[in-house]
Amino acid sequence: MAQLEFEAATTRGWRAECHRIIFGHSRRDERLFDVALIVLILFSVLFAMFDSVAQYDRDWGQWLRAAEWGATILFTIEYLVRLAVVRHPWRYARSFFGVIDLLAVLPTYLSLLFVGAQHLIVIRVLRILRVFRILKLSQYVGEASVLLEALYHSRRKVLVFVISVISLATIFGAIMYLVEGPENGFTSIPRGVYWAIVTMATVGFGDIVPKTGLGQAITTVIIIIGYGIIAVPTGIFTAAMVSGRRRGKSISCIRCGLEEHADDARFCRRCGDRLVQASTAPEE
Repeated sequence: MAQLEFEAATTRGWRAECHRIIFGHSRRDERLFDVALIVLILFSVLFAMFDSVAQYDRDWGQWLRAAEWGATILFTIEYLVRLAVVRHPWRYARSFFGVIDLLAVLPTYLSLLFVGAQHLIVIRVLRILRVFRILKLSQYVGEASVLLEALYHSRRKVLVFVISVISLATIFGAIMYLVEGPENGFTSIPRGVYWAIVTMATVGFGDIVPKTGLGQAITTVIIIIGYGIIAVPTGIFTAAMVSGRRRGKSISCIRCGLEEHADDARFCRRCGDRLVQASTAPEE
C-alpha cells in the first residue's frame, strides 16, 4: 500500500525525474534535496520561535514574517509537486507524511483569518522524521516498536494507576477545600484538585499554599505519596519492557550461527540441526 502511494505518475518526463529526486534517497541530488528540505524546516521553525519573543518581534518582526511566508510558499510548491508526481495523489494526501506536509503549510494561511495561528508552524518539525530514511536509520524504528509494545501490554495497569491518582487527587482536593477554605486560595474543590495534582507530581507551582497547620500536615503526606507514585509507572513500564525482551529473545543455532528462531523452535530453519535452549546449554 505504501509503495503504491509513492509510485511515479509516469515513467518518463519531468514527473518521473521530480519523483526520483523527491522520494529517492540513494543518489547525490536526492540526498541533497532531502538535506536542504530539513535545513529549511529547521530555519522556518526557528523563525516562528523568534517571532514569539517580544523583543525580536519588535526589532525584526517584518523580516521574520517575510521569511516565514517565503518558507511557506516553498513548502506549498513542494507539496503540490508531490501530489503531481505520485500515481495516487489522494492516497498520498491521506498518508502520514501527506497529512504532515499539509499541516506544515496551513498555519501561515490560517494566520490571515486567526491572529497568532502562524506560530503553529512548529508542527513542521515532524517532517524531520524523514531523517530516518535519509540517514538509513530505519533500524531504530524497531526499538521504538519495543517501547510501544511495552506500553500496550501495560495499558491496563497504567489505567488502574491513573484512576487511582485521580481518585486520590479528588479526595485530597476536597479535604483541602474544607480545611483551608476560600480565604487561603482554595476557592473550590476543582481548585483543590488542581493543587493536589501538582503537589503529588512534586511540581508545586506555589500559586496556592496551605496556611493552616493541618493543611501543611496534609501537604506533607501528599508530597510523600507523590514520591512513591513516581516509582509506580516506571516499574510497570520497565517490567513490561523486560517481559517483551524475554519474549523476543532469539535462539541461535550452534552449528551455522543463524539467529531469530522462534522460542518454541527445535530445529534450525537453515541447516536443520537441533537447537539447544539456553537453559539446557552445556557448561564450559
